[in-house]
Amino acid sequence: MKKFILFGFSGLLILVFATLGYGQALPKLDFRASGLMDVLSVWSKNVAEPPWNTSPVIFGPHTHLLPTGPAFDKTHAYMESRARLRFDAVMGKELQGTIYFEVDSLRWGEVAGTGAQRNQAGQWGADRAAVEVKNAFITFAVPVIPIPMQVHAGILPFAFRSGYLLYNDGAGIQTEIKVDPVGIRLVWGKMMENQDWAADDDDVYGVDVNAKIGKLTVGGFGLNYNMNTYPVDLPTAVFPGTSTVDFKANFWWLGLYADGRVGPVDINFDLGYDTGKVEDSRNIAPRARDVKYSGWLTRLKVDYPWEKFNFGLIGMYSSGADTRKTSATGLPGELTSSGVTSSRVGGWVVPPWSEHGYGDSVVFYPIDFVRSTPGFSHSPATTVAGGYYGGSWFAKLYGSYRVAPWYKVTLAALYIGDTTQHGNSIGNARKAPFGASNLRDDKTIGWEFNLRNDFQIYKNLTWWAAGGALLPGDAMDYFNSSTRTNVSPKIPWAVVTKLTYVF
Repeated sequence: MKKFILFGFSGLLILVFATLGYGQALPKLDFRASGLMDVLSVWSKNVAEPPWNTSPVIFGPHTHLLPTGPAFDKTHAYMESRARLRFDAVMGKELQGTIYFEVDSLRWGEVAGTGAQRNQAGQWGADRAAVEVKNAFITFAVPVIPIPMQVHAGILPFAFRSGYLLYNDGAGIQTEIKVDPVGIRLVWGKMMENQDWAADDDDVYGVDVNAKIGKLTVGGFGLNYNMNTYPVDLPTAVFPGTSTVDFKANFWWLGLYADGRVGPVDINFDLGYDTGKVEDSRNIAPRARDVKYSGWLTRLKVDYPWEKFNFGLIGMYSSGADTRKTSATGLPGELTSSGVTSSRVGGWVVPPWSEHGYGDSVVFYPIDFVRSTPGFSHSPATTVAGGYYGGSWFAKLYGSYRVAPWYKVTLAALYIGDTTQHGNSIGNARKAPFGASNLRDDKTIGWEFNLRNDFQIYKNLTWWAAGGALLPGDAMDYFNSSTRTNVSPKIPWAVVTKLTYVF
């Protein structure tokens, strides 16, 4: 039914455009180019980087950071870079075509000879086939309709409160309608097309409504992921009742938000709720039919600018899962730490392939000017996951001072807590007699302290340099399977820099 409505609406737009748009005179073509180039460095200890842990719902420790792992209490250092080039073919406000390319090196000095090309532009000798198509879409205004309406169709950026929920690129259609002071956005995305003749594809539907009230923008959204094939990257056909991997899922994310100025302060507020279900159709005894999900997150940021100073406060809370009811993967049929079949995920989760993050710290949460590392949590591509915030909460105080027009310094302190029940979000410490089901439930992840410097070298050239240290609490202790004792890591810390040229 959703597809019928969508295709009917799209057909109506095409008819209107075809019958009324032919006589529209458009300006001459204006061809524009823009982009960026950056160089990023990371130096850290006991902070997670890829390869990620594959447990998306209750993260657990990253394998290489365990006391028996190769990276425990060792210093990491690497560099990476990115380049983007965007071309826009613009014919006034009515019509535009966009092609956006991206080139990445995830580690300078990637190992050559593996056959990999994507994300490996930094191999010695270079000459990689590493150019990716990030976006390719058409934007046009619908003629004659008396209200402003713009349609984007192709490979698009999709964003719903990207600070904590979703940013992703993918194929689909997005319509924006403006009726002052109200804005409406309708979204459909094709996440996966499995077999053309079967109802086993994955679709994304979304609506976002907001209004400008004085200096404040308030809004709400609904986002639906209807995944008839789950996880979403299965390479082969899935046939119900016969395949050993046969799941489907349906998730909703609902949210309210507010951005802008209230009196003398600037605020950003978010409240999000997720609800959904992963179903199993396999004929396996005992048959685990489904796992139900429901979680929530809220975040409030308040800034008080005063002359060359800015003082701020951020609070965030996200629900955590219960390890006695939830397996690490969140899939039906999996066993929990207590040995029962997984039935419910009460922790906050984000959609598959989600890129997001407000950049609230340097060590535990990735800072905003880096891409995804360092940082302890993540979002696997194939399933829903806790993202950067799931299973944690924090309170942050910070202040910045603009020393000169080209230099700003910021100091910050955070208390970070753990909201996972009957276990911990990151650490895996155990109670005596140290059985797998005897997980410790601790509340303190730690205190984190950050120093950030922003340098505007030229108008289009910026250099960021930030450092942080996390004084780990009990929730960061790891279980050493060799000695059967709990071990505290040395203080996790990170120093990150980024040089960016925007043109």
